[in-house]
Formats: sequence, structure tokens, C-alpha cells
Amino acid sequence: MIRSRFDKELDLLNNELIEMGNLIESAIKTAVTALVEQDADLAKRIVENDNEVDAMEKTIEQRCLKLLLQQQPVAGDLRFISSALKMITDMERIGDQAADISEITIRLENEVYLKELIHIPQMAETTIKMVKNSIDSFVRRDIKLVKEVILWDDEVDELFDIIKDELIDIVREDLDSKEQVIDLLMIAKYFERIGDHAQNIAEWVYFAIKGEHYTW
Repeated sequence: MIRSRFDKELDLLNNELIEMGNLIESAIKTAVTALVEQDADLAKRIVENDNEVDAMEKTIEQRCLKLLLQQQPVAGDLRFISSALKMITDMERIGDQAADISEITIRLENEVYLKELIHIPQMAETTIKMVKNSIDSFVRRDIKLVKEVILWDDEVDELFDIIKDELIDIVREDLDSKEQVIDLLMIAKYFERIGDHAQNIAEWVYFAIKGEHYTW
């Protein structure tokens, strides 16, 4: 009976992680759409909705602490619960960074972009994939998916380097463009950080499953 109740609580934890994952995945998708389309109203919604992600973090944290304090989990369960606590910190930061991107989008609403945005949406697409699959790997206990997520971070880093080099070339030719260059570089940096957080999540999943930290 006690184990059955515990398993139900674990299922609820999985469902809440999926829900929080859906929130941050949607935030990234909407943030990049608002950026590309220069839709300030859409960007403002991302900033306002960041409170939902914060609330989900608190809900999951309380469930994890309840499981730890009331159910006396065995070693394997303990790893999964403690990993979930670590994961939600990274997930909350991803929500913050989607909001940070949106705040810059609001600032750029009436500006003409210095260049067509190609690589930033590609970064966003890869980070969305990383976030979704890092959480799926936890729910499915899937080591193969964990390793794929970790490898995708290299793709995000390569795209960031491409964007950085392009923006440096632009500002060398036109010093007056430096403010927008800095804004676009910050947006790319936020996407790179989202990728790093998704990788962190995947590494915690690896620990939860294997009982050891991921080694390169």
C-alpha cells in the first residue's frame, strides 16, 4: 500500500515535470516568433507568463520535499527525486532567459534588423529540441536520449560562434550599429545558456538512472 501510494506520487511528479517542460518549451517558441516578427505584444506575454514557470517550480519542489520527508525512498528513488529538484532549477532559469530574450525584443520593436535572422532561429529550434528531450529522457528513463541531448549542445555552441563572428563583422563596418549588435549578441547568448541548462538537465537524468555523474 505504501509503495503504491509512493508510485502514484512519482507519477504526479513526472506529470508536473512534463507540464513545466511544456511551459518553457512554449516560452522559447513564442520568444523566437516574437523576435523574428518583431511582435512586442507577443513578447510582453512571455514576460508576464514567466510567473507560471516560477509557480510550477514551487509546486514540484514541494512535491519532491514531501516525497523525501514522508515516504523514506530507497536509493534509486532518492536519486530520481533529488535529480528532479536540480532539474527544476535549470528549467526555471530557462523560463527566465526566454523572458530576457522577450524584453530585448520589446526594445527592438521599431528597429530595422541589421541582417536577416537565420542562425538565431536555428539556435532556438535546437534548444527547444534539447529541452523537450531532456525532460522526456527523465520520464522515459532513456539514456540514449540523454546522450543525444548532450551532443546537441555542440551544435548550439557552433551556431553561437557563427552569430558572434557575423555581428563582429557588422560592427567593424558600421560603428553606429553597435547597440543592436549588442542586443542580438545577448539574445544569442541567452539561447546558448538555454542549451547549457538543457544539457545540465540531461546530465542529472544520467545521474538519476546510472547513479554516477556523466563523464565525457
